[in-house]
Parts: sequence; structure tokens; C-alpha cells
Amino acid sequence: MDDFALLPDDLTPPADDGAAEHLAGMALASVALEATDGRTIDLSAIGGRLVLYVYPMTGKPGIDLPQGWNEMPGARGCTPQSCAFRDHFAELRSLGVDAVFGLSGQSSDDQREAAERLHLPFALLSDEEGTFRRALRLPAFELGGRVYLKRTTLIIDEGRIAKVFYPVFPPDRNAADVIAYLSVGR
Repeated sequence: MDDFALLPDDLTPPADDGAAEHLAGMALASVALEATDGRTIDLSAIGGRLVLYVYPMTGKPGIDLPQGWNEMPGARGCTPQSCAFRDHFAELRSLGVDAVFGLSGQSSDDQREAAERLHLPFALLSDEEGTFRRALRLPAFELGGRVYLKRTTLIIDEGRIAKVFYPVFPPDRNAADVIAYLSVGR
């Protein structure tokens, strides 16, 4: 299956391994991240409410996914997740979200291609060196000798993590889950 916008029916849901339990209430570390819109972003320096969805890797048309990707619980679904945040962007903003960002360990060039192809109204952030991942001790997995971030979504208020969604499954429903959470708090 090479249509990254579709999720296979037989995906194994990820288990809650406790790897994100420490995140709630944590202040963000000051880390400069390259954004697809050309800016350098330090999430800890941005006031207001942010939604940061962390994902392993967006597939690129014409390039095979890593061997074993579909079998790794929680790996598949980055494109549907990004598209859901795109499609619900206006609703998130109406619920008081000042900014939405996606973050992965991919290069900015790969992310820029995805952001343009998917017509995302927000920037993707590159943690290619893993600095943000290590600073927050974000959940991650290894596949084929490479480290990938596990799918985690953070609601950040004034530089502090207010809510953690982990594990995230199915990924195409993550934006709706965030909206449901934000709607209750209004």
C-alpha cells in the first residue's frame, strides 16, 4: 500500500508503555527548531496555547516506507494525522489555539515537501538532531537502525505542557480528540 493518506485496516494499536507519563506539567526546554516556513521556532518562547503533534515520519510518494513500518505499532498514519489537523485547523483556532505545529525527526527539506504537498496551513518543525526529543525525553522507537519519535500530541499553555495524548490511535482521529478535549474546557 503506497497511498499514505489511507490507513491499512489491520494496523496494530500502540500500547501505553508509560513513556509519556512524565510530560504533563513539564515546562518546555528552550530548543531552536527549523520550521518549514523558514523560521526558527523555540516553542518555549511562544505564549498562548499551542498544539504540538509529534509523529514518526511522513511518507514521500515514490519512496518506500522503511521495512517493517506497517508492522510497528503506531508508526503508520502520519499523513492522515497531518491532514486531520489541516482540516480542523480553523476549528482549533476558534477554540483558543494560537498555533499548531507538527514535529518529527525528518529533515526540513522532507517536511517542506510534505507541508506543500498536503497544503498545511501551519509549519512542521524538524528535530533532525533529536535535541528536542532528548530534552523532553519524548517517547521514541528504533527501526532499521534509526530512531523515530512515537506519536504524541501535546497541548501547551504558556510554555508548559497542559495535556498529553499518548498513545495516539488511530492517528486520523487525533485532531478530533484534541477538539473534544478543548471543547469541554470552554
